[in-house]
Amino acid sequence: MKEVCRALGNAAADDSKLLLLSSVGTVFCSGLEPSYLIGRLSTDRRKESTRIADAVRDLVLAFIHFKKPIVVAVNGPALGLGASILPLCDVVWASEKAWFQTPCAALRLTPSGCSSYTFPQILGVALANEMLFCGRKLTAQEACSRGLVSQVFWPATFNQEVMIRVREMTLCSSVVLEESKYLVRGMVMSVLEEVNDKECQMLKQLWCSTKGLEALFSYMQNKGYEN
Repeated sequence: MKEVCRALGNAAADDSKLLLLSSVGTVFCSGLEPSYLIGRLSTDRRKESTRIADAVRDLVLAFIHFKKPIVVAVNGPALGLGASILPLCDVVWASEKAWFQTPCAALRLTPSGCSSYTFPQILGVALANEMLFCGRKLTAQEACSRGLVSQVFWPATFNQEVMIRVREMTLCSSVVLEESKYLVRGMVMSVLEEVNDKECQMLKQLWCSTKGLEALFSYMQNKGYEN
């Protein structure tokens, strides 16, 4: 998460007109790793819960404050934070192979990435709750029909389709792109900041509690049993 923040900082300072965010391989983002959380929280629960929650908060803030358009090319599954941050970006294109899931409750976690606010706004309350509470998985086509994704492309030509459209965007003036983004995003920025703070505070409290750590252990044991 810190590496992504540094990359966003570098991209904000250079002469680029936009940021293209994608991944190498078959998975876009698998989210926070439960075994990592358990390992860190087991050493010093109070210190590590603060450290990790602050890292999540800073990552999400970096997306909220990024002034240039963020284009996302989702080439595969996007889980947890990988799905939650998408509404904070400006254009999202997906491969037919992509799917989206925020299994917060199953992972014994509360929502993050401002998804407690953005998902109901975009998907509607009913579907947002199903994703956040029940771990509902959305296919690329479902995500497109509900507004989480703008277009879906065939996997074999996905990168080519993305780059064609990115090049078209770069023909625009950087000033126009940034001012247009500000007009779209400026009014809700303070709301997103507040939501992000509340979500991360709740995560910190959860990770710092005995019940929260026990819930993570329970998830890992159940996962091992199922496998």
